[in-house]
Amino acid sequence: MNGSRWRGLAVLGQSVWYDNVARPALRSGLLARIVEEDHVTGGTSNPSIFAQAVQSSDLYDEEIGSAPPQESTESLFQRLAIADIQEACDVVRPVWERTEGQDGYISIEEEASIAFDVEAAVARGHELRDLVDRPNVMIKVPGTEAGVEAFRRLTRDGISVNVTLLFARTRYEAVAEAYIAGLEERHRAGGDLSPIASVASFFVSRIDGAVDAQLPAGSPLRGRAALANAQLAYAEVFLPAFTSERWRALAAAGANLQRPLWASTAVKDPAYPKTLYVDELIAAGTVTTVPDETLEEFREHGIAAPALHAAVPGARALLEEVAAAGVDLDAVTAELEADGVKRFGQAYEDMITAIARKRERVPAA
Repeated sequence: MNGSRWRGLAVLGQSVWYDNVARPALRSGLLARIVEEDHVTGGTSNPSIFAQAVQSSDLYDEEIGSAPPQESTESLFQRLAIADIQEACDVVRPVWERTEGQDGYISIEEEASIAFDVEAAVARGHELRDLVDRPNVMIKVPGTEAGVEAFRRLTRDGISVNVTLLFARTRYEAVAEAYIAGLEERHRAGGDLSPIASVASFFVSRIDGAVDAQLPAGSPLRGRAALANAQLAYAEVFLPAFTSERWRALAAAGANLQRPLWASTAVKDPAYPKTLYVDELIAAGTVTTVPDETLEEFREHGIAAPALHAAVPGARALLEEVAAAGVDLDAVTAELEADGVKRFGQAYEDMITAIARKRERVPAA
């Protein structure tokens, strides 16, 4: 396994997180290998990943078969998922220690059913943090309006959060502000800022899927809007927010940067290069998440070069062309957020169904 291409991203200041954390990657030693050989420094999981792992392997069968009959499927899922996240956190714990808490995190997701309930999201964030009981766990909170407020409160409370399902730059502005405001509140109360970390997960490929559907076949704008949106999120939201006077004061008090994380980096259109959403979003202070196929493809064909900064002027012009072509990007991103919450909810239901069906098939221990 040649990890040199991925290691090139580390030299450029970008972290790589594995986007398929579940028991198969843990028990096979895959996560440990890519941490060592490809310089992967963290990971994420979600109900879709977990459901696929339950369906495609027998690694959960013993625990499913030995579950008490009175235990609900939801409780069983939580128990299995917490064990996986704890194991993954332990694998990347040396990264967390080496970077003094700036990297080396594993994310676990809150349920989509509380995406619009601030109080429930805050309470669940505390509960998941306590259940995992690892200093390098991040709680995934959807970036809805309610989720942003929950994120501010969780940050104030000292909990590390992955704000997920971001599409619009305006929502990302609110997320960056919430992080800074939450840290300021904690600092005023005398709290320690150094144990808190955060990422803002900006979804990429789904935007092209929605925009491309509104553009004519053969349009040179196809497959470009998502990259331009992410590039401007970095240049026009991340950089100003985290070079501001407010941020410098927090950094001096020990605060860790909230990094943009590029999510949904697997291409949906087979006509596009498989590493498209990795190659063109490389910049210092960011994280890219990769599923297995993208991990393998970049290892063989990726280009480790700081491409993002040079693309910013063209990104502005391209989005103007997209608007001139009749595509309302604000409407697209709003629809994607709403659809994303629904998808998260469906993924959770699919996962519960997958466990229930296996529970019926696996003999009781």
